[in-house]
Amino acid sequence: MGVPSVMVLPLLIVLFAGVYYVYNEIMRFMSKSTVRNRVVVITDAVSGMGSECARLLHAGGARLVLCGPSWDKLESLYDSLSSGSDPSNTFTPKLVLLDFIDTESLADAIAEICECYGCVDVLICNSSIKVKAPVQDLSLEMDKAVMDVNYFGPITLAKGVLPLMITRRTGQFVLVNSIQGKLALPFRTCYAASKHAVQAFFDCLRAEVEEYGISVSTISHTFINATPTDAPPTKATPTNPLWAYISSRLNTHGVSPGSLAREIVRTVNRQKREVLLAHPVPWLALVTRALMPGCFFAVASAGVRDGAAEQLK
Repeated sequence: MGVPSVMVLPLLIVLFAGVYYVYNEIMRFMSKSTVRNRVVVITDAVSGMGSECARLLHAGGARLVLCGPSWDKLESLYDSLSSGSDPSNTFTPKLVLLDFIDTESLADAIAEICECYGCVDVLICNSSIKVKAPVQDLSLEMDKAVMDVNYFGPITLAKGVLPLMITRRTGQFVLVNSIQGKLALPFRTCYAASKHAVQAFFDCLRAEVEEYGISVSTISHTFINATPTDAPPTKATPTNPLWAYISSRLNTHGVSPGSLAREIVRTVNRQKREVLLAHPVPWLALVTRALMPGCFFAVASAGVRDGAAEQLK
């Protein structure tokens, strides 16, 4: 006897839910088994996103090397991870003071990172400094500081641990970048330049190290929004309707630190080459920049003029 037509839709829903549940359980099992016992270095573990990522990886059984520019914050994170964990299923994190602005100390920090476990399985480069200002207001010293943190620091560390990965013929680099490594916006000259540069470096590195079994992943995200979604806006809304909508989507409603941390763990587990965390409008902006650059530049210029007009009021 056939199934009544009225029951087809409920059965399909139940079947889909069952498949989805099995898929999630398999991926959760793979996530735990993939990161367990692996040596994972986080360059800025004391940031909001870095600490969330550390908690997820620590719970998954990874052997963490937590880095950051503040020893007090590193110790606070260490205490937080150690106090709520099961020693039989987790490893005690190791701490390394790492400040990309202090370029002279990088060699010692790299040596200390390599000595923690004698190898590095995953290097997560998430250190970043963000600057927003008109180009004429930015000094060359600020440009250099941004490049040190966003570009020279990560590539120096990557070059430092690369010989260990080549020797073992395994490893993974995870660059947590910004969408502005693909899309330059007004008033972010040095920031966007540094993100474009580091994106290009790791794209080149991906092709060069593939023969050694080393993977390179890049995660390009929009604005990291650590504020409540119902928080009042802090800036005046631009009068240009089109630019107001695009600006709101590019600079607000971004990803939360927790969501970004979960995506980093998924990227480590699945070794995705490239991930773009963005709402539809940034996606559209990327397509417009590639296919209709004149249109994109016109909209961006309109936004600059609109912002200048607001300041004159």
